[in-house]
Amino acid sequence: MPAKTTAPRKSLQTPAQMGPLGRILRTTAVKLSLIYLAVFSLVTIALVTYLLSSINAILTRELSDAVDSEVRELLNQYEVGGVLRVVTLVDNRSRQPGAGLYLITDPSGTPLVGNISDLPEGVVGQAAAAVRLVPYRRLSGESEAANHHVALVRVFSLDNGFKVLVGRDVGEREKFRDLVGAALRAVLVVTVLLGLVTWWFVSRSVLKRIDQVTHTANRIVAGDLSGRLPLTGSNDEFDRLAVGLNHMFDRLTELMRGLKEVSDNIAHDLKTPLTRLRNRAEEALGQTADPERMRLALEGVIEDCDSLIRTFDALLTIARVEAGNQAIVLVPVDLSDIVGEVSELYEPLAEEEGVELTTSVAGEKALANRELLAQAVANLLDNALKYGRPAEGRAKILVSVTREAGAVLLSVADNGPGIPEADRARVLARFVRLEQSRNSPGSGLGLALVAAIARQHGAALMLSDAGPGLKATIELQPA
Repeated sequence: MPAKTTAPRKSLQTPAQMGPLGRILRTTAVKLSLIYLAVFSLVTIALVTYLLSSINAILTRELSDAVDSEVRELLNQYEVGGVLRVVTLVDNRSRQPGAGLYLITDPSGTPLVGNISDLPEGVVGQAAAAVRLVPYRRLSGESEAANHHVALVRVFSLDNGFKVLVGRDVGEREKFRDLVGAALRAVLVVTVLLGLVTWWFVSRSVLKRIDQVTHTANRIVAGDLSGRLPLTGSNDEFDRLAVGLNHMFDRLTELMRGLKEVSDNIAHDLKTPLTRLRNRAEEALGQTADPERMRLALEGVIEDCDSLIRTFDALLTIARVEAGNQAIVLVPVDLSDIVGEVSELYEPLAEEEGVELTTSVAGEKALANRELLAQAVANLLDNALKYGRPAEGRAKILVSVTREAGAVLLSVADNGPGIPEADRARVLARFVRLEQSRNSPGSGLGLALVAAIARQHGAALMLSDAGPGLKATIELQPA
């Protein structure tokens, strides 16, 4: 088979390599801000264009209405006083400052009165029903370069061949449109600038918070588990993210501390059985001449191996339960059945050890996983049989099920020496064994497994004083 080739991994630049500008431009906040700014600018430009075109249409319509209104008035005057009255009226109006645009020509096209000149050829000769834009010059003292204008005009004919032109200069419209356009463009520029300034401060604030997350994560990766994200007290999304990450870091610190403790306990508690296993194996090798002694030595080796296997099985069971890999289905179960089966299993051993094992079950049902709960009861009974012996008198173990305050309490109590209150939380960890039980068989995993099973049931393993002795209780949800 040809050797597999691995594609080279793409390395990422660190923030220090990118520089301040590179760091800012590569952030998601900057990219989103630029997209929003571009979209907003396009929308604003489209709005400005629409407003300008609407204003231009409105002004054009107003000028056109003014021209049409004056045309109707001149026609009315023509009907009253004829051409002479129209000429006199136009002559008077064309002499007034800021007046409209007028021109009257005779049937041959010669201008009679008016205030405009230099019209394009054929404008006056063609009467039109609608207004149109034409260039013109005023009959005034303005310089020729400054006297070029555009007007909105309409030409109509009188019955005797005279032509009348009425118009309005569009310069005011253009000035107003330019003024509005300049104002809108200024608003656009100011809006973009304000958007850029706002984006700058917001992106820097966001980048600062993201850098805090990165810095804290790098500290933890480097081995400093004390790093935590600061809170601003604003209760915004970054504060909520910081709270969640800090909880995660706390949990990570707890797991790392637990892993260290487990490693130390494994090294401490397994060193002795492994040493004993090695010594027995050497002893077996040295007893080749005595088959019986070799057999006894090998049986001891097997016993030690079984003990180690039970320890690692317990560790794997705890890991599966805590990781949730084992399917936890909570169904109504009859606790009297579980307690009865497990107690019946341990009765022969209790009789052999001289322990009085009794049960007190009121037929309660609870939501639980039958197999895991049976494992928990078995571990509690095994723990009581090993360590629940009083200094004087007969050992007694009571397994009880009671209902209290809407919960079902499954308890295993003994009359032994018990556990000091200061050590009760500590013994629930893995491989923790008190000094008085160091010489007894066991691995220190029994109560840890029961605590893990209780957590999977949404409960906790509670240790209390049985007066005398120890009482271990699991609080379950009633079915």
